[in-house]
Amino acid sequence: MEWLHILWIVLGIGAMLWLNMKFKVNAMLALLMAALMIGVLEMASVAAGWIPGDQITFGSLLDTIRTGFGSTLGSLAIIVVFGAVIGKLMVDSGAASQIASTLIDRLGLRWVKVSLVVCGTVFGLAMFYEVAFIVLAPLIIAVAHEAKMPFMKLAIPAVAATTTAHSLFVPQPGPVALVDAYGADTGMTYIYGIPIAIVTVAVTGWVLPRFLGNLDYAVPSIMQASEEVPAAERPGFAVSILTPLIPAIIMITATIANVWLTEDTWAHDIVNFIGSSEVAITVAMIAAFFLFGVRQKRDFGWVMERFEEAVKAIAMVVLIIGAGGALKEVIIDTGIGDFIGGLMTGFNANPYVMAWVITVLIRLATGQGVVSAMTAAGIIAAAVMDPTTGQMMEGLDPALLVMATAAGSNTLTHINDASFWLFKGYFGLSVKDTLKTWGLLQLCNSLVGLGMVLLISLFVG
Repeated sequence: MEWLHILWIVLGIGAMLWLNMKFKVNAMLALLMAALMIGVLEMASVAAGWIPGDQITFGSLLDTIRTGFGSTLGSLAIIVVFGAVIGKLMVDSGAASQIASTLIDRLGLRWVKVSLVVCGTVFGLAMFYEVAFIVLAPLIIAVAHEAKMPFMKLAIPAVAATTTAHSLFVPQPGPVALVDAYGADTGMTYIYGIPIAIVTVAVTGWVLPRFLGNLDYAVPSIMQASEEVPAAERPGFAVSILTPLIPAIIMITATIANVWLTEDTWAHDIVNFIGSSEVAITVAMIAAFFLFGVRQKRDFGWVMERFEEAVKAIAMVVLIIGAGGALKEVIIDTGIGDFIGGLMTGFNANPYVMAWVITVLIRLATGQGVVSAMTAAGIIAAAVMDPTTGQMMEGLDPALLVMATAAGSNTLTHINDASFWLFKGYFGLSVKDTLKTWGLLQLCNSLVGLGMVLLISLFVG
């Protein structure tokens, strides 16, 4: 009766959506209630002998919730909060407007969407996803304001580009792990990945919005400037666009430096400390204090006011992300990934489709892109590789298997995914509208990615 794992998760997620959408219960509370509900149902099922596993106690359930909440905030809170401060300073100093007006003046309205897609792709390749999103969000709002168009029409293609680049390409952790798991050639993943990414973003960014109806949402409060900044008082274009890129510059430099540095040396330790996402975003925020504040002849009190406004505006988003982490941890501890993998490996299906389906199911259950990709990779590698020789079965392309798994990890996500709440909170959407935009954006990305993998496989194996 291990299928009860899935039933309890479905009931828990359904209860969360019902509480939030029907009774307007705060998302953080609804998420914690769902995590507790799933945990108690799992506890009862194990105690009754319906499903195998170690006995769960209320104490261990509480530890799981604490671990999920704390570990998620431990890795994301500084990035999200400091990123929000940078975004607020970009908006209120006029830097975001400067970037937007320059792009529109130089490229024209026709190419604005393309320019944001390019920015999103670069950010997705260069940064951790949360950092990339937080840097991209104020640019989307500012460009939409200057172009006098609904911001969501720009957000969908730009965010699609960011998520696609982040999930498909080395040096991001998911693709790096998949290349290693399947023994794929990194160069071939780029050769296959580039056309897959182009088609995916084109369909998601240009075709999908035509079917989503009204996308004219109100501009979120955190992205509204306190007052319009005259063009003469804005930071220059170079300063405006390079300041939010500081985290990417630092992290890429650290990655390159590691090629020549030896582990366990002081130089390696210092470089990787500075190159961590938390330190890199802190350096960028301090630079924004000076470049968007003091240098523009604004006193430090003005800077700190923006700091406090940004923290207040993003605080609930951070707590909701933590609650989502608690739900994720409860779900992961049920062993749902192994159960799904065991079910799927019994089917005689196309290996690329099987890799995608297993990854999608685990991503839906756990809300974790890298976790779903690596769990699926372990299952698929065992199914398609000869245990004695370690060679993959004839006719399979390891790089395409990487692409299929990566496309599965970049699929429809919902309330157990921190990125879902980041998108919702930053753009001021309801849960329903987030599912309509973010959810369908991710689903479209994933389906088109799989379609491209299957098309390429007709020619290369």
